[in-house]
Amino acid sequence: MIDALAAWLAHRPAPHRIVDLGAGTGALARALGPALPRDQRWLLVDRDERLLDRARDAIPGATTAHVDLAHGLGTLDLAGVDLVATSALLDLVSAAWLDAMADRCAGSGVAVYASLSVDGRISFTPADEDDNAVCAAFAKDQHRDKGFGLALGSQAPMVFARGLEYAG
Repeated sequence: MIDALAAWLAHRPAPHRIVDLGAGTGALARALGPALPRDQRWLLVDRDERLLDRARDAIPGATTAHVDLAHGLGTLDLAGVDLVATSALLDLVSAAWLDAMADRCAGSGVAVYASLSVDGRISFTPADEDDNAVCAAFAKDQHRDKGFGLALGSQAPMVFARGLEYAG
């Protein structure tokens, strides 16, 4: 999938503008950036300014935006953005938030790359008698409100994919 994304970006005019939602310390930019065509302009978005400070130190040239994504998704300007990327975020948000994000991305004509989302597949090796209890507790936690409304947990990837398809 990353190869396909890199090939797609290679056919777009540089510089490649990439917005990382829920960027934290910039781990996604550090992991994904080297696999993509050069001349990237990353905007790292997070609500935690301390994490963004660390991200600025770790990713030379990146800019940051202090935004509470639970309430400020609509404030992000996606004009001229090639790619909206996110990691370990989708399963924490609500269906309404995902629909709004899909509409924003489709309306702006940007590509979307989302990774590290819980999809319901869990396995333990070696198995333990407490595995089912751990899974039940995790599933319960996945669906609590984390500031975005009731989280979708493992349903998020499917709901977001449908939302993107519907939004065009």
